[in-house]
Amino acid sequence: MPTVLKIGGLRFFFYSNDHEPIHIHVESGDSTAKFNLKPIQNVKSKGFDSKELKEISKLIEINIEVLIDSWYEYFGNT
Repeated sequence: MPTVLKIGGLRFFFYSNDHEPIHIHVESGDSTAKFNLKPIQNVKSKGFDSKELKEISKLIEINIEVLIDSWYEYFGNT
């Protein structure tokens, strides 16, 4: 599970066997979420409230280049 970013107790990562569409998993404690990156969209979540999901979405937007570049660096241009 390559970790791409850690911000304020949130870990942004993907699984080594992940698949398209490109996306990122986010966890903090027992809370988890999955966001597609193109476009940024919450796919599923457990434990995060709506305010937290909005903040995660903003963090993804701010760091979108790093997240997308990390995906393609790890998985290649599929």
